[in-house]
Amino acid sequence: MTTFETEFRSRRSPGVTYQQLLDTDTHPVPAQLRWFSPEYFGSHDLPVERYTSRAFHELEKERLWKRVWQMACREEEIPDVGDSMVYDICDLSFLVVRSAPDRIQAYWNACLHRGRQLREADGNAAELRCPFHGFCWNLDGTLKQIPSEWDFPHVNHDEFKLPEVHVGTWGGFVFINPDPGPVEPLESFFEGLTEQFARWPLEKRYKAAHGAKKLRCNWKVAQEAFMEAFHVVATHPQILAGIGDANSQYDVGKNFTRAITPNGTPSPYLTWTPSEQEMFDSMTDRRLDEPPLLEIPDGMTARQVAAANAREMWRPAVGDFVDEMSDAELSDSFYYTAFPNFHPWGAFNRIVYRFRPNGDDHDTCIMECMFLAPYDPAQPKPDPVPIHWLDFDDPWTDATELGLLARVFTQDVFNLPKVQRGLKTMVKPGVTLSNYQETKIRHMHTRLEQWLGLQPGQTLRDAGLG
Repeated sequence: MTTFETEFRSRRSPGVTYQQLLDTDTHPVPAQLRWFSPEYFGSHDLPVERYTSRAFHELEKERLWKRVWQMACREEEIPDVGDSMVYDICDLSFLVVRSAPDRIQAYWNACLHRGRQLREADGNAAELRCPFHGFCWNLDGTLKQIPSEWDFPHVNHDEFKLPEVHVGTWGGFVFINPDPGPVEPLESFFEGLTEQFARWPLEKRYKAAHGAKKLRCNWKVAQEAFMEAFHVVATHPQILAGIGDANSQYDVGKNFTRAITPNGTPSPYLTWTPSEQEMFDSMTDRRLDEPPLLEIPDGMTARQVAAANAREMWRPAVGDFVDEMSDAELSDSFYYTAFPNFHPWGAFNRIVYRFRPNGDDHDTCIMECMFLAPYDPAQPKPDPVPIHWLDFDDPWTDATELGLLARVFTQDVFNLPKVQRGLKTMVKPGVTLSNYQETKIRHMHTRLEQWLGLQPGQTLRDAGLG
């Protein structure tokens, strides 16, 4: 380890560290939260073109989206044989199909006759028939029927199968990888992440809410706004009394990163010390004209009360396991990013994000937020809710199923179109990031450079690609 890397690990804001905060927990702290893995990725600027260039978008399409593992849907969204979901990325379309009770397959969503999309929407069918001329395939991709087959003597049935893409499952999610060659298994790609979620298995949840909003910015601009707590002091000042924003911990794995932001502890930016009641009111997003959600008893902290209430809230769904959970698991924010665009939250934070281009437009994107909720295993698994689409000018608060989070999202996305416009206005050729608090962003760009064949901070022109 170099001198700078040693110094990097020791640089931090004033106030209690997250590991020190864990030492005050009233319950045993799991090993997942004791994991501490900072990493230095350099201090170089990131070229602005990564957010604004059409050529960079095309490179991502060819070298990233056509080759990388990416989340397509939840398994419970295609529970029955014949169920299918359309997954689109850029100008590419894929069809994810439950072809047998215990088998999920995915195909390039195009008829092999004239190229018409086989499906435009999700649904159930016993076969995959093209609406244009009626060419038809079985659910397993084998050819079933050719209209006027006498006129196609040159088509070999055994060879006229729908081209498949790789499929894997993790945490109840279905992932696809369009690379036609051998690929790294999903289990290996997610090395380390599976261990992180062993205590909080997402496959034992159901999709209780799902909102999706179109944004006027590049998908990375949107994603990066949800990968750090550095923005809280300026974007969400109303919650500073109850969030240790600048004392967040950032950790790096193979193809994933983690941020932990503590709640029920004050921001080090504050010049005053809030009471436990003020910290709790901040955590619960209390407005000035609203009464407190509850009064903090003498001798208890905001973290303890928040954790105690969360234990009782989740007890009907997960039973006495809540008594084994630490205050931290029930109070803090654990937000993971699995490269390139999948963001599951840990413990019983229900949030899962996905960010992707809006069609083939590099200047707009789609932000999605799902709530994955636990349920009583003695009862049937609840059906997943349908997606609630919001257009560019629809506020997140229209997605009332997201509760208080929708108000926070409204603050977050307010900045994003202005970031996109500002990036196009910048004379300075690069974006300057912090070394630690924006670790997750630096890690994401490091992996992106590796997939695209770029050196750290390299432009397309310097790489001979533009």
